Amino acid sequence: MLGDGLFHVVYMAIVMLFTIIKTGSKKVESFPQDENRSQLTFDEQKRNEYFTKDQISTFTALGGYITLAIISIFIIPNFIFPQLKWYHMLVAYIIAPILAFCNAYGCGLTDWSLASNYGKLAILIFSGWAGMGHGGIIAGLAACVKLLERLWGVLCHRWCFGFFYRAYSVGDPDGSYPAPYGALYLGIAVLGVEGLGALPHNCLKLSIWFFVGAILVNLLTVVLKRYEKRFGVYRFIPSPMCVAIPFYLGAYFAIDMCIGSLILFVWEKKNKKAAKELAPAVASGMICGDSLWGIPAAVLAMAGVKAPICMKFLSASVNKRVDGFLGS
Repeated sequence: MLGDGLFHVVYMAIVMLFTIIKTGSKKVESFPQDENRSQLTFDEQKRNEYFTKDQISTFTALGGYITLAIISIFIIPNFIFPQLKWYHMLVAYIIAPILAFCNAYGCGLTDWSLASNYGKLAILIFSGWAGMGHGGIIAGLAACVKLLERLWGVLCHRWCFGFFYRAYSVGDPDGSYPAPYGALYLGIAVLGVEGLGALPHNCLKLSIWFFVGAILVNLLTVVLKRYEKRFGVYRFIPSPMCVAIPFYLGAYFAIDMCIGSLILFVWEKKNKKAAKELAPAVASGMICGDSLWGIPAAVLAMAGVKAPICMKFLSASVNKRVDGFLGS
């Protein structure tokens, strides 16, 4: 994931640099013409035009970011957290745009934000780094300022978790709530306590190799997209970011996504305009309904209500044994 996002950071920076050099002082059109614009309706074109008309210039954005970085580098180590050094803040401000782009890129591909994972990684790195100068305890205690922010969430989540924990087998890989992040958080906790030595054998090497592999796959995609236009082979190369998501969350949602994609594909074939306008509403309704159903389902489970019908799909051999058992 980091390799895929980092590649696109560098790639976009190079493209932007060449674009700025090429255009020079010429004013760039706020809404460039492309082949996709002709397919949009008049209202959509106007919305896009107004949305992109007023843009913050590159100079203003970079200047504001650098100014805030200088202020933070001076104020935070000297007046707020003396245990932090100025170079801690400098490195944080250098890394932040890269991780932000990685998260935005992955969220755009999958609609899932993994900012919390990048935050945990940053906490581990900077806590260990600050601890090298006998300031690890204070640097760790600085995170306690989030206590008030999280207090209300902790109180609510405690009751919600207890509600679902009594009704379902939470954490069961084959249950309704497998909780895939539990194993991830456990690994982070063990890693933070025992260090890199707690990692499985060759784990760090595999991470480095797949990091490099993600960059090479993206590089191959860019090269094929530019020079191989006859068959469009680049369209069949998977995105490393999307490939990495199931390793975090598990592959249990693959069939659900496949069915949803198939329905949307058929809908677009039948009526592309209606699918484009109504698909977000249909998806929102399904997500909301599925989420809200968890509450009455938990209440029914806690009350001991059993479903009147139970459906199972068995293989022929297992079904034969079941029939034999029932017949006896």
